[in-house]
Amino acid sequence: MEIIFFYLVALIVVISGILVVRCQSPVNSALALVNTFFCLAIYYVMLRAPFMAAVQIMVYAGAIMVLILFVIMLLNLGTEAKKRYTQGIVWSSLASLLLLVNVVYFLKRGQVTDSVGDITAYTVQSFGHTELIGKALFTEFLLPFEIASILLLVAIVGAVVLAKKDV
Repeated sequence: MEIIFFYLVALIVVISGILVVRCQSPVNSALALVNTFFCLAIYYVMLRAPFMAAVQIMVYAGAIMVLILFVIMLLNLGTEAKKRYTQGIVWSSLASLLLLVNVVYFLKRGQVTDSVGDITAYTVQSFGHTELIGKALFTEFLLPFEIASILLLVAIVGAVVLAKKDV
């Protein structure tokens, strides 16, 4: 039963991903991306990682998508942007196809490594997902976390500056 559910969610993810690229309106593309984020949260639940599913919904489907929608509304993207970038569709499709062929080739030819990390199933059971993620995020990965927040702030300021008509 789980495998049927997995393939059903996978079908929805693929359809949503195609809609992200193919929709005429940027708002409809953003909504299809929200659907994709929700399906990824379902995968986290299937992997028994409920904290990551909640973070996926709150951070990506919530905060990041609100940010993207505000940028879309501030920049007022319309049909003008579509006319300007239609010639790149062929080249990007070709590059995506080449990348897909490379990924499939390396997945078929590759081997699984026997590397084992520090965190075992017993560690996750005794401490919990949330504590381990929080400890890693605020000790080992504090600098990348802060850099990501600064990049988001710069993106917001850049969108406001671009949307501003008069200086």
